[in-house]
Amino acid sequence: MQIRMVATTPFTDQKPGTSGLRKRVQAFRQPHYLENFVQSIFDTIAAPKGSVLVLGGDGRHYNREAIQIILKMAAANGFGQVLVGKGGILSTPAASCVIRKYRTYGGIILSASHNPGGPDGDFGIKYNTANGGPAPEKITEAIYAASMRIVQYRIADAPDVALDALGDSRLGDMTVSVIDPVDDYAELMESLFDFAAIRALLSGGFRIRFDAMHAVTGPYAREIFVNRLGAPADSVINAEPLEDFGGGHPDPNLTYAHELVEALYGDDAPDFGAASDGDGDRNMILGRHFFVTPSDSLAILAANAHRVPGYKQGLAGIARSMPTSAAVDRVAAALNIPCYETPTGWKFFGNLMDAGKVTLCGEESFGTGSNHIREKDGLWAVLFWLNILAVRRQPVEAMTRRCEASGAGMASSHPLPQTAGFASNVSRDVEAIVREHWARFGRNVYSRHDYEGIPADAANGVMKRLHDRFAELQACPEQGRGGAQFGHLQVRRCDDFSYTDPVDGSVSQGQGIRILFVDGSRIVFRLSGTGTEGATLRIYLESFEPDVSKHHLDAQEALATLISIALEISELRQRTGRERPTVIT
Repeated sequence: MQIRMVATTPFTDQKPGTSGLRKRVQAFRQPHYLENFVQSIFDTIAAPKGSVLVLGGDGRHYNREAIQIILKMAAANGFGQVLVGKGGILSTPAASCVIRKYRTYGGIILSASHNPGGPDGDFGIKYNTANGGPAPEKITEAIYAASMRIVQYRIADAPDVALDALGDSRLGDMTVSVIDPVDDYAELMESLFDFAAIRALLSGGFRIRFDAMHAVTGPYAREIFVNRLGAPADSVINAEPLEDFGGGHPDPNLTYAHELVEALYGDDAPDFGAASDGDGDRNMILGRHFFVTPSDSLAILAANAHRVPGYKQGLAGIARSMPTSAAVDRVAAALNIPCYETPTGWKFFGNLMDAGKVTLCGEESFGTGSNHIREKDGLWAVLFWLNILAVRRQPVEAMTRRCEASGAGMASSHPLPQTAGFASNVSRDVEAIVREHWARFGRNVYSRHDYEGIPADAANGVMKRLHDRFAELQACPEQGRGGAQFGHLQVRRCDDFSYTDPVDGSVSQGQGIRILFVDGSRIVFRLSGTGTEGATLRIYLESFEPDVSKHHLDAQEALATLISIALEISELRQRTGRERPTVIT
């Protein structure tokens, strides 16, 4: 095997975001572009000769070509073995599982998560460390610094490696081990959850529908739900991973997972529905005619963790990202365990889990997980819900009596696409669990409004305008002045969220603008770091409702005043020209 030293020059746009480097496929196809970033990873991590690396991706366009390049560069940079998923496939949670199980030096994951795929779509790459989690900021910053001074990269002249058959082959001095992408992950799930109880649930007429969205989780869902749990084959839809995700947008929300939504709000709806995203780390949970917000889902998993074998020993603590609702905070208080508020980005949970401070964690952006790996995990969340349902199914009659006694209707907790024409109905299980949770802890009414593809200067202008208004909006006791009044809501404080890691003391600033009100309501503005074109501006809205008789209200109706305030103080419509959000969740 001959190793070539290829001269190159830096690209100026290889700064990783919250989840690695994401760009259009065409950007990665530029000569030297992928190679520069991969060499920057290898130069930064300085893996000892003979180290083991995990490699795989979500199967999107350019995945297989990129894997061949990375294998040849790994061989040229002295790695002793690379574990690569068959066909180049490894979900992000499975990659974390494999890194941890085989104690590899780290892994490279190829994915742009929930972003669209295809030749005109997006591609991404990130490095995960030996704990199985995304590289922390100090490493991603070092990778970026290396990419800005790179002058050459190392690559082997060798034939492509066969990826479609299990087994070992040689690439120079390096062993390439093509592994089953599902087995290790499925075994881990079986160790955490009561598969016998879930199997009994599914054999007793309880119907599920899982939408893999033509993304990476299709093979995982078929193996776990159909082969191991006995669900009918048609319980898993869109199960074949496709390079362009079948022309769809692999983001599991009410807008993009419309086929699943229509099924769960149809006349003959399954009892339970779920979807996952491009790389398998996100999830959406639905009951019959009922949507579970990700924030509520995290809180409910925490409140019911004692019912699941892998968590019966108790929770050390819980963590949530700052924009995520405080619903889980109330569960943590009831359990008398700590709850940590971190910036957005799963890497911030890694230190807390490694230090044994938290067991469960989650983000409002459809990501939940635990210390079983160091990534969010879509199928894990679905199995957690099924395990809860299996051990505490609730009869519809009891739930109906409770709702009627409180005066609560049975309307959906979330607005749905206007074209769906959904009828109202009573959920036998999922809705009952959510409403009982609200009755016990109160309801954190919550919504996120995404404005996607905004020109960057307009989005930055909105954020600057908000910063500039801090002084006039918030209370100033020194001057005897209270906060700005908007109807019955009064501003208490404004800030740009900053986080000090309780484990290593590192500080992360500029993590999102918060408008906090005296009654505990809040509005958060944040620019997303996961897009590849323009900017995505997200507005998060939250208020607390303890009154059970008001828990039936539609979230957008209950948050109407906050929505109006958010648009007024940000001048979003005037500055962006957008009349409405791209996606509401």
